[in-house]
Amino acid sequence: MTDENIITQLSIFINNEPGRLAAIAGILKDFNINVKGFNLAESAEFGILRAIVDEPDRAYDNIRSKGVLVKKTDVIGIAIKDSPGSFFETADVLGKAGINIDYGYAYNSNDFDFLFIRVDDTEKAVKVLKDAKIKLIKKSEI
Repeated sequence: MTDENIITQLSIFINNEPGRLAAIAGILKDFNINVKGFNLAESAEFGILRAIVDEPDRAYDNIRSKGVLVKKTDVIGIAIKDSPGSFFETADVLGKAGINIDYGYAYNSNDFDFLFIRVDDTEKAVKVLKDAKIKLIKKSEI
């Protein structure tokens, strides 16, 4: 997909043991890849690091070259207001359009607050959100 509002996220599978997250962070550091946002989910045996990076294709290739299981996933970045109801607005628009939010994670910065979401129909979600005048984050803004 070539839409400027569809962002490539890396899902990196990590054994749930001391030092493994540092090893992945070290790979990214060694290849001069900047992490812009991330979420770490865990289970008993492994974790999944979902990361937004400045060069996802190069990061993907370099992580794979080290024998680490990594997958590319399309997500949407949404600028949200730091106020009650901002998250509801996005969720409500998508829900009314029949689009399911599989997961998401939010970040707050001095410049703006943002929410990354994975949905079951990315292209439709981008259109619905744009039609609702919800500000989407472009790849170039990451």
